[in-house]
Amino acid sequence: MRQDGRYCSQITVKVAVENKDPVVHLDRGFWVVTAVLAILSAAAVIGVIFWRIQDIPQLPEAVIPAAQVDALFKFLTASAATIFIVVVGYLLYFAIKFRHRATDAPDAVGVQIHDNRRLEFWWTAIPTIFIILLGIFSIRIWYEVQIQPNTGLVLEAIGHQWFYDFRYPGVHGVVTDEMHLPLGIPVTLHTTSQDVIHSFWMPAMRLKADMVPGLINTLRFTPTRAGRYKIICTEFCGTLHSTMNKQVIVIEPQDKFNAWLNGWKQKNAHASDAIPSASAANAPVNLSGGVASAGQTLFSQKCTACHALGPFTQRVVGPGLRGVLHDPSHPKLVDGDPATPDNVAKIIKGGFDGDMGHMPNASQNAISDKDIADLVAYLNTLK
Repeated sequence: MRQDGRYCSQITVKVAVENKDPVVHLDRGFWVVTAVLAILSAAAVIGVIFWRIQDIPQLPEAVIPAAQVDALFKFLTASAATIFIVVVGYLLYFAIKFRHRATDAPDAVGVQIHDNRRLEFWWTAIPTIFIILLGIFSIRIWYEVQIQPNTGLVLEAIGHQWFYDFRYPGVHGVVTDEMHLPLGIPVTLHTTSQDVIHSFWMPAMRLKADMVPGLINTLRFTPTRAGRYKIICTEFCGTLHSTMNKQVIVIEPQDKFNAWLNGWKQKNAHASDAIPSASAANAPVNLSGGVASAGQTLFSQKCTACHALGPFTQRVVGPGLRGVLHDPSHPKLVDGDPATPDNVAKIIKGGFDGDMGHMPNASQNAISDKDIADLVAYLNTLK
C-alpha cells in the first residue's frame, strides 16, 4: 500500500459504488417504445371496457351475478392484453436494441441489472397488487354463488346419459325436459349425477357446475330476464354427449311459474299412489327369474359411476363388486350382513349410508324389483 493513501481511496470508492444500485441509462428509444406500448395497452383496455359481452347471441345477462362475472372476465382480459403487449413489445425492442453486432467482443454482455433494488421492488409489488385485486374481485362473486344463505326457490338438477331431470319442492318425482324458474326470485340449484360425470352450464347465466355421482354442487342466482336459454353439458359423458345441449331454461313471471308448477304437481299426483307402504318397501325381493344379461346392461347404466368390477378394495365411491357373492375374504356386506343374494337385494332396494358414502335406494335409482333380480343374477356370475 502506498503511503500517500491512493490505493486505499480507490478501494473505498470502488466499494461505495458496488453498494449502490447499478446505474442503468435508458436512451430515447426506450422511452419512445414505452410510450407506444402504453398507448396500445390503453387502447386495448378501453376496447375491453366498452365491449358488450351481452350483445353476443345466446349471451344476455339473464341472472345476477352474470354482470359481475362479465366484469371479472373483462378485468382478466384487459390485464392479459396489457401484460401481453408490454412483455412482447419490450422483448422485441430489447432483442433488436441489444442484438449481437460484428464489432462486439465475443464475451460482450448487455446491461446488467442484477441487484437493482428499484426494479426488484416494482416487479414484485405490481404482480402482488394485481393478485390481491383479482382475489378480492373473485371471492366476492364466489361468495354470492356458493356461500350466501338459501332463500327463495330450492331445486335439484340431475344429470343422466343423456338428459337432465329436475326436482321441485312439492312435486312428486321429477320434472323432465325443461327447467322453469320464476323471474326475480332467488334460486338455489343443487346439481348431481345419476350415472357418470356431467356438467351443467348455462351460458346466459355465466354459471357452471360439475355433476358428480355422490356429490352435490350448488349454484345460487336470481333470474332477471325472461326468455329461453340453453343448458349445455361441457363434460364428455359418452357417445351421445353432444345431444345434451338441447335443454333450455325458461324464466317466467311468478304467477305463470306458479301455474306451471301446479300443473306438474297435478300431473305427478297419481305417482304418489304408487309409493309402496313401509312394509312393501322392506319386503324381500323375489329373485327368481333374474336375467344376468339384463343385469349387466343395467349395471353399466346405474352402477358403474360408484362401483368398479374389481376386488372389494378397488373403490370408486362404493367398493368393488367382483366376486361380491363369492369372495371368502369378504364374507360380509358393508351393512354387516352375510354376503347372500337376498342381502345384496336388500341393500339395492333400501339403499345404504355408511363410511363409504350414500347409496340411493331403488326408488331414487328408478329401478324395479325385476331390475334388482336381474342385477343380483349378474353379480352372482362375477366369480
